[in-house]
Amino acid sequence: MHVAGEPSFRESVDLMFNRAVALMDLSPGLENKIRVCNSTYTVRFGVRLRGKIETFTGYRSVHSEHMEPVKGGIRYAMSVNQDEVEALAALMTYKCALVETPFGGSKGGLCIDPRAWDEHELEQITRRFAYELIKRDLINPAQNVPAPDMGTGEREMAWIADQYARMNTTDINAKACVTGKPLSGGGIQGRVEATGRGVQYALREFFRHAEDAAKAGLSGDLDGKTVVVQGLGNVGYHAAKFLSEEDGAKIIAVIERDGGLVDHDGLDIEAIRQHLNISGGSVKGCPVGQYVEHGATLLELPCDILIPAAMEGVINLGNADRIQAPLIIEAANGPITFGADEILRKKGCVIIPDMYANAGGVTVSYFEWVKNLSHIRFGRMQRRAEEARHHLLVNELERLSADKGLGWTLNPGFKESYLRGAGELELVRSGLDDTMRTAYQAMREVWHGRGDVEDLRVAAYIVSISRVASTYRSKGL
Repeated sequence: MHVAGEPSFRESVDLMFNRAVALMDLSPGLENKIRVCNSTYTVRFGVRLRGKIETFTGYRSVHSEHMEPVKGGIRYAMSVNQDEVEALAALMTYKCALVETPFGGSKGGLCIDPRAWDEHELEQITRRFAYELIKRDLINPAQNVPAPDMGTGEREMAWIADQYARMNTTDINAKACVTGKPLSGGGIQGRVEATGRGVQYALREFFRHAEDAAKAGLSGDLDGKTVVVQGLGNVGYHAAKFLSEEDGAKIIAVIERDGGLVDHDGLDIEAIRQHLNISGGSVKGCPVGQYVEHGATLLELPCDILIPAAMEGVINLGNADRIQAPLIIEAANGPITFGADEILRKKGCVIIPDMYANAGGVTVSYFEWVKNLSHIRFGRMQRRAEEARHHLLVNELERLSADKGLGWTLNPGFKESYLRGAGELELVRSGLDDTMRTAYQAMREVWHGRGDVEDLRVAAYIVSISRVASTYRSKGL
């Protein structure tokens, strides 16, 4: 979504990069090496569908190979173009560096409306696109590992993984060629909701620091905070669901492509999701909330937290001065344009940047890739040993109590949760929580520790660019 008079998404990323490097001590050569996109492969391939040959255009950009494999999603949308894919690849480089996943940045896209084709046709298209990328090592467990993005999901990843295995019959690590696969196809528990869960953990970490919340004029924790969510896809839905069900936040509005829903007492996210599934993605006629035809106006609703979780550029020069939320967390990639970012900062709005906020997806993708390479699910070897050790301790405490006639017993709820060893899902959540906390603290250190850094976005760029730079330096560049 490009707004007249504003830089494109790619130019926005470059401008934000420039704001950060102006505060860093990098040689011009190294700065330029980090900025530029290494390569973009454009493919135009034909598939025979409905009695004729249809030609599709796809892209795979590799922004930085300071670490390999490179990592980044594949999106299916009519808006896909080279500039957008290259901007997203750059964001992936910085995102991976920020959350310390050992990948370079990449991104892919196919210019297609996935709703225009049935499942069998989409499979043919996906397999042909995958074939074109695989034969050039643009999908490979050691070189380039895609994941789902807008318009793609577990199903498409399973097709790509199978296509890779068909073309590389002796590669024992074939399943690691792509992440975001279904569990039955080598996926990992917790991957589907990972990005939304990461948004929740990011907000929890933000509110743990009273000083940071105060910068947005907020206090306390997430309980009772009013939230507006734009985009109820995979990321927006899970973020809204977890924040409302587990943290006591009140989702007062959701915005979808054909309008929005409002209820100041809080919306039932699950009911809206069910309606969207039945209606093919339309919020019209939803039994929950009050329908608003021009959904974009709900971005301007007074609320504590605004979560843009769909397309880039939804908050732009046209509406930035009317945004009332004191805290915005970018669950989507690039939802705030460079110009809007300046307006919001001047107003005192705190923005938790996309590079950090939606890094839950790549973090759990990293865990899935490691699982595929190790050929064993997390927790399989240690879970019962952990339980046995806990049982020993509880039994000994109860024995001592009986021997000494103390007569106390452990609370059954505590006992049950303490005795349960960590399985794959618990370990994935623990790893994601730790990653989001550590990354936030690294940004926070720069944000508060340097007088010349006024916002979290610049702090995030400084942390990630310096990590990429030190990797290049260690390679002798």
